[in-house]
Amino acid sequence: MTHDHDLVLRPTARQVAAALNPPAGRNGGDLVVEALAGLGATTVFGLPGQHALGMFDALRRSDLEYVGLRVENNAGFAADAHGRITGEATPLLLSTGPGALTSLAALQEAAAASAPVLAISSQVPSAGIGGGRHGYLHELRDQKASFRDVVKSVHTVRTASQIPSAIAAAWESALTAPHGPVWVEIPQDVLLAETTLPVVTGLDATPRDLVPRPELTAVAAHLLQSAERPAIIAGGGVVRSDASGKLLALAEKLDAPVVTTFGGKGAFPWEHPLSMQSWLEDRHTTDFLEDADVLLVVGSGLGELSSNYHTFAPRGRVIQIEADLGKLESNHAGLGIHADARIALTALLETVEDRRDPSAAERVSALLAKVRERIAGQELTLEQEVLAAVREALPDDSPSFWDMTILAYWAWSAFDARRPNTMHSAQGAGGLGYGFPAALGAAAADRTRPVLAVSGDGGAMYSIAELASAKQYELPVTWLIVDDGGYGILREYMTDAFGEATATELSRPDFVALAESFGVPAVRTTTESLREDLAKALAQPGPSVVVLPAVLRMFAPTHL
Repeated sequence: MTHDHDLVLRPTARQVAAALNPPAGRNGGDLVVEALAGLGATTVFGLPGQHALGMFDALRRSDLEYVGLRVENNAGFAADAHGRITGEATPLLLSTGPGALTSLAALQEAAAASAPVLAISSQVPSAGIGGGRHGYLHELRDQKASFRDVVKSVHTVRTASQIPSAIAAAWESALTAPHGPVWVEIPQDVLLAETTLPVVTGLDATPRDLVPRPELTAVAAHLLQSAERPAIIAGGGVVRSDASGKLLALAEKLDAPVVTTFGGKGAFPWEHPLSMQSWLEDRHTTDFLEDADVLLVVGSGLGELSSNYHTFAPRGRVIQIEADLGKLESNHAGLGIHADARIALTALLETVEDRRDPSAAERVSALLAKVRERIAGQELTLEQEVLAAVREALPDDSPSFWDMTILAYWAWSAFDARRPNTMHSAQGAGGLGYGFPAALGAAAADRTRPVLAVSGDGGAMYSIAELASAKQYELPVTWLIVDDGGYGILREYMTDAFGEATATELSRPDFVALAESFGVPAVRTTTESLREDLAKALAQPGPSVVVLPAVLRMFAPTHL
């Protein structure tokens, strides 16, 4: 009897010949890049270091495109964005000790935002691993321990033969829902040692599907179609699983209003009659959601930002579809369905019966009118004009990446992303410096459309060195820097809490002159000329910088 797997495993004569005669001059680093290429990687990000040179030397013998950044954390942000845009695992090559540790904040953001980053780090030589104090350069007692609580999985390699399988296992982990960063570390001597192993082929790292249990789908469908006032919260899981079309179909089938979280921007059409948009930091929206008798939460853990700082207290039944098992019912009790958003929404669409509610669109319209009235009473015309100018200048299909800055906080609530998977920010972990290097990663994924980065002057200084990377690779990124002379939101927080601010005021450079010193064209704009200057910058090839001197204010919070 012949089994199917016998046919798969039997090599051809050509494969046998190639395996018996591998190219000369290969080392462990070649096994790394061959494994990555075999799994489908096209672009890698990183920064070389002494222990990692075997990997970087192997890059010149491969077809992988290398994009090098100037700081490991920025390389991590770039890989994060590349993974978000492509939906594929993006390799991040790092050196040992300080180089590896510098990437931690980026990996935390990737973990919080479920971005599939495949970090591959070198290690000290094998003789130095195990906790002894041998005095190797960059030596840590247990390097992987620093990453274990940040990434999804850790994979340690000790021999050359382990490299392809470890990378394949990490790849599968990164792309199994929920996506996330993973960590592989390989000792320096293993990367440098010559190998006679065959060229890596035939790797399979297909991620597992996360399918909902049918009895849970049946209960959820019954609750939704029987509800009087159903509503839907759509999170980042909808975007990551490419489920926006399924969400729209289900909302229309149920006549259920939809609000998107800040991580789920673009998951639902902004101007749709059932769209509550993204005003989650608004008490009117919170009240509306609390009044729902059945609330479907898709791809969100209802964390701090999505719950109006944990002031949200649902009174109806909650149905939560979430790929991250740890988030099920972590904040609110309900019917937890552990599943990928797209697969679960497909199952609901096939199960739920049509439900009509002519009042749904009217209630949404009344809600948005209340929100507009609240904002209009706070004399925030400047902020709304700046955000409108950015929206008008940015092409609909261009991705945008927002740092932790006041204009970004406005954008979370008030910016129409227009397309799924086009607006991203660092709101997962909340660290500074994300916007510009992330935009570079997105531009490396698709050079045919311009990418926008938005930072404040404080956040810009975290990644100013990447102007060199942007210029070196001629990446089409326009960087909008809103310069208010300090950490603007912290200035507001401290003034409100203590009467005055401390440690928030910054001496900053002439950003226009600084950008031009890197060979990057730059312009200082005004609120009146922002739209025109930004549109012009986005239309030109390569990187550019637009500096807007302005002090923006946040709208009043409703959770206090």
